[in-house]
Amino acid sequence: MQTIFEQYQMTDDKELIKEHSKDIKALLSQSYWAKERTLEKIEKSMEQSLCFAVFDMESNQIIGFARVVTDYATMYYICDVIVDERHRGKQIGKTLVNWIVTEEKLKGMYGMLLTSDAQGLYSQYGFSEYQQSCMCKFK
Repeated sequence: MQTIFEQYQMTDDKELIKEHSKDIKALLSQSYWAKERTLEKIEKSMEQSLCFAVFDMESNQIIGFARVVTDYATMYYICDVIVDERHRGKQIGKTLVNWIVTEEKLKGMYGMLLTSDAQGLYSQYGFSEYQQSCMCKFK
């Protein structure tokens, strides 16, 4: 674990993160994209992803989370980036995104994500809107 901002620690230790899957469910219930996601689905999605978490050292709860889906060769997809509403405005989201885009395992790959409200955050890390050839299938 790496300490950031005195009160918080970051980790990519998936086993430790999985122990706090209920914290992650509580976080995702604050989102517009995953508020209805079941604990079972969250745990399954973490199994197949690179996971990043930020802990509040005082409460020992995860207050920030992000997942990355990747083939470890050509591309990665950033998803479920979220910071607890009570801890926002402290650069935690920026720290999570910076960690992902500088992660050694993802260097040299094509990165992508979907967002309807955080373009300003992601553009700081080299992401730009790319609508012409993007296609999606929803459920």
